[in-house]
Amino acid sequence: MRDHEDAADALQDAMISAFRNASSFRAESQVTTWLHRIVVNACLDRIRRRQARPTVPLPDTGPAEPAVPRDAIAEQDTKMAVQDALAELPEDQRSAIVLVDVEGYSVAETASILGIADGTVKSRCARGRAKLAKLLGHLRNPSADANVPDDAMAMRRREGR
Repeated sequence: MRDHEDAADALQDAMISAFRNASSFRAESQVTTWLHRIVVNACLDRIRRRQARPTVPLPDTGPAEPAVPRDAIAEQDTKMAVQDALAELPEDQRSAIVLVDVEGYSVAETASILGIADGTVKSRCARGRAKLAKLLGHLRNPSADANVPDDAMAMRRREGR
């Protein structure tokens, strides 16, 4: 393997494999021969994977800080603002948005969970997102007074008033 850590990882993979496949040992050879073959195969697998996806080790020295400094307090403020905005949504919109946008369920899975049609999930998400955009517009552009027009203003603009 030419690398102590890779060899240790391959050995660990081999032992897990031997444990999982112990029932397949047929006693036609010694246990040590069977284990040796498993270890060799695990090493060969690691070598093949390394060749398929070569990597470059990161330097041991360098800045200890993250590349982009994080502001934990600002992140917490944003999280609280999002939670407050979600709490202002009607329950049906909030549940659809949380399942789709936060939990990562598909529209079909969300429809099944909530017992409603796919189109209903889509419309509830769209209405909820529009309300969230209004409620959280200050996060997108803190210097603007009104980032997202309210529904009445948007209608007037579309109608040309």
